[in-house]
Amino acid sequence: MHILLTGSTGFIGQTLRQALEHAGHQVHGGVSPHRASEAPDQVPMDFARDTMPEVWLPRLQGIDAVVNAVGVLRDSPARPIDAVHQHTPCALFEACARAGVRRVVQISALGIEGSATRYARTKLAAEACLRSLADADKLDPVILRPSVVFGKGGDSSALFMNLARLPVAVFPAPMLTARIQPVSVHDLAAAVVALLGPALQHTGTVACTGPEPVRMADFVASLRQQQGHGPALVLRLPLPLTRLSARLGDLLPASVPWCSESLALLDSDNVGNPAAFEQLLGRPGVHYSQLVAGAWR
Repeated sequence: MHILLTGSTGFIGQTLRQALEHAGHQVHGGVSPHRASEAPDQVPMDFARDTMPEVWLPRLQGIDAVVNAVGVLRDSPARPIDAVHQHTPCALFEACARAGVRRVVQISALGIEGSATRYARTKLAAEACLRSLADADKLDPVILRPSVVFGKGGDSSALFMNLARLPVAVFPAPMLTARIQPVSVHDLAAAVVALLGPALQHTGTVACTGPEPVRMADFVASLRQQQGHGPALVLRLPLPLTRLSARLGDLLPASVPWCSESLALLDSDNVGNPAAFEQLLGRPGVHYSQLVAGAWR
């Protein structure tokens, strides 16, 4: 198949591209203009401004399926979250409907229902656009909702690995109670490959998770153990200092994963039933206790 992959130079996008090409597909990568110099063989696409379907129609000529892997954690002038998560994806989905490209795979996120964050609201708005087109029988979409995606090159993964190397760790209070269900980036890519191959007729929403939930602090402890270190001394950062640290994170570059938005996302668990995901994989996903060997490569 000829596949348009947006966000193809991002953490998830790079792994998706490799997996899709390995499966024999022709991938047409879309990359934001500020990263075009890193990928001269890919098509510049501006998710901050390409908010009209007409912009996307020429890019869909000869395309059989679209995978949208563009996402940001928080708002920034270069990548406004409303455009990146909602307005541009909705324009792309509408263009797919007009062009007859029925198969769309949307990489969304787990734990967004019930969240008041802009991250969650904009992700849900894009899902609503996709579902409305599916209800009108214009698209055959799949929405993938991964928990925390772990792998080499991920900003949050690097943060977890750095925390795991510390003999004394001071965790923000919510990290000691919030539950996640980490998923290997390679397993997520394998699910996308399946949805563009043997599971081509599958539609709907799929929670993409590892086999078992874990508290975030315990996940960091597991990563430490997987690297051959003994237990760390864990201290709890009081909630007022936690909020202050998140506000300070807001002042840092958008690639830094700790900010007020990520703190707010910790108010709800990021877990789900892995059954549908495992059906796509044909096996259980990589357990969080094996992620260093299975995904940090």
